[in-house]
Amino acid sequence: MKIISFKNVLLAGSSAILFGCGATNLVSTPVENIDTVPLKVAELTEYEKKNWGHLDLIKDTIPGMSVDKAYNEIIKNKKGKTVIVAVLDAGVDLDHEDLDDVLWVNKDEIAGNGIDDDNNGYVDDIHGYNFLGESYNEQLEYARILRLQLGDATMQANAKAELEKEYNESLANKQQYEQIYQVVSNAHEAVSKHLGKVDYTKTELAALEAKTEEMQQNKSVLTQMFQYSDNMNTFVDEIKDGVAYFTEKLNYNLNIDFNGREVVGDNPYDINDTQYGNGNPDARLEDESHGTHVAGIIAAERNNGKGVNGVANNVQIMSIRAVPNGDEYDKDIALGIRYAVDNGAKIINCSFGKSFSPYAEWVWDAIKYAASKDVLIVHAAGNDGNNIDLQSNPNYPNDHKMGATEISDNVIEVGALAPSYGSNMVATFSNYGATNVDVFAPGDDVYSTMPESKYEYQGGTSMAAPAVAGVAALILSQYPSLNATQVKHILMQSGLSSKAQVLPGGDASKAKPFTQLSKSGTMVNAYNALILAEQLAKGRTTLSINAE
Repeated sequence: MKIISFKNVLLAGSSAILFGCGATNLVSTPVENIDTVPLKVAELTEYEKKNWGHLDLIKDTIPGMSVDKAYNEIIKNKKGKTVIVAVLDAGVDLDHEDLDDVLWVNKDEIAGNGIDDDNNGYVDDIHGYNFLGESYNEQLEYARILRLQLGDATMQANAKAELEKEYNESLANKQQYEQIYQVVSNAHEAVSKHLGKVDYTKTELAALEAKTEEMQQNKSVLTQMFQYSDNMNTFVDEIKDGVAYFTEKLNYNLNIDFNGREVVGDNPYDINDTQYGNGNPDARLEDESHGTHVAGIIAAERNNGKGVNGVANNVQIMSIRAVPNGDEYDKDIALGIRYAVDNGAKIINCSFGKSFSPYAEWVWDAIKYAASKDVLIVHAAGNDGNNIDLQSNPNYPNDHKMGATEISDNVIEVGALAPSYGSNMVATFSNYGATNVDVFAPGDDVYSTMPESKYEYQGGTSMAAPAVAGVAALILSQYPSLNATQVKHILMQSGLSSKAQVLPGGDASKAKPFTQLSKSGTMVNAYNALILAEQLAKGRTTLSINAE
């Protein structure tokens, strides 16, 4: 699953670009003295933009997780027990300045000797394992289904319909982005040359005296674009990224003849073919940023004066490289979960998903194996703006086999919040579901680590899941006697609930109370979660697990 910032841009024909918030009463459990919260009108400051997921709804009027409040009032100087969190994702930049001191180290393995020293079945796995070998670009699963004729006739027919739909949409989007890029970049180049600078402001553009019809047209185009960005140079780059994204999607993800797996050398549809990959789960390309961004949200080194603060302060990140630029293979996910469990992870973050899963049983078996070993799995709900309770909107992996009964109680499904409290606090891209989504957490425009010790904003339920994984790690670090099921239900029952009418999928016609978009009806709150965790650990309360 690949997340890049330009996905927030919506096309309206080929000549325009448009960018796709009430006060309510908040109820907090077990904290009950929540007042009516006024709507935040002011623009977010730079600090708020970079840290909004850690802020407090009552104090800051931003739907964050009260992480800073939790550290200031509960954790303070208590370090707790170290918790291993596996990031089952794309590769992680193991040399990142904000991650290098929080990496899991397999102390029973000798680096670089080509020997499986600890006899765990994996050679030289110092910081985790790489199930992708040197591959990265991949097809989406329905393209592979058609290339290899996987599944039954119904699966193949559905795959064919989905491929044709996505291919036509992506081709049209690529053409529109190309047209827009040409017009806007030409206008930007002309105005930059005229003003002698590329970082001109909207005010400077307005003051420009257009003496030719061509310059007047350039000014008009850029004036419209300033509605969507205050930095035209960056905006042009984002449009260029859009062209590259759809080109890449057509060339790799939706290309039925492409086979990204052939360089790995295994049979990805044989669960017993396990001798593949290598012990280096580092990101291979600067563009392979997803795993690094996710890892930073969970555990970027706190208060070191660099970049960002992760949610959890006493975590070791185990990097498991299993998610390519395209759809993940069921085998890699199943083996990745088992690797994490067998090597000490207590939480596995899974910021990926797909709509077709020909060997879903392998993953379901791995989820049940994790449950048997008391390991929590945190999974992103997906970015299609869909109700995933509906059979027509399948989302894999899951813990219910597309049925009404969960196969285990160690998976928490996470939807994404945006930083605007009120009707627009659910991110427009986020999937939802009163049965199959458990909680919501900050996921839109999240600032975190990127390869080569850089930092950037990304958005997706992929960013919401690690926020929850970080809070789960805080709970287990401070209260290690709790089990995975208890932590899951603490997260669900201690969250903030809002009576706000929200717009799932950004669709006003589907407006409904926030409480109806997930099983818990809450947004995760670290402060409340730690209070409830302490009460449970000390036997002062019980959880309503059977009622969930």
